[in-house]
Amino acid sequence: MIHASSDLGSIRDLNMSYLMLARRVLASDREAAQSHLGLSAEMADTLLKLSPAQTEKLASSSQVLCFFRMRADAMLAGLAGRGNKATVSAVTNDALLTA
Repeated sequence: MIHASSDLGSIRDLNMSYLMLARRVLASDREAAQSHLGLSAEMADTLLKLSPAQTEKLASSSQVLCFFRMRADAMLAGLAGRGNKATVSAVTNDALLTA
């Protein structure tokens, strides 16, 4: 891979952004954050207890820490605007109800 270093840097940046967002929303409204992020109480505790060095180490993993929780390709397509207006509205409502 020619861009391996760049890709790893991008993964690190994404992970760091996700970890910072997760910690911020957990501190603000833990119950809603756990629901929206799909985190167990134990995972939320762990994220909130990470030191800056531990956060950096976790973010520097070659694994992407966040993931799509969309249950259907149609939902993703609808949210991306590739469906008709009625479908997009229905999909958006479904997404909000599952969040």
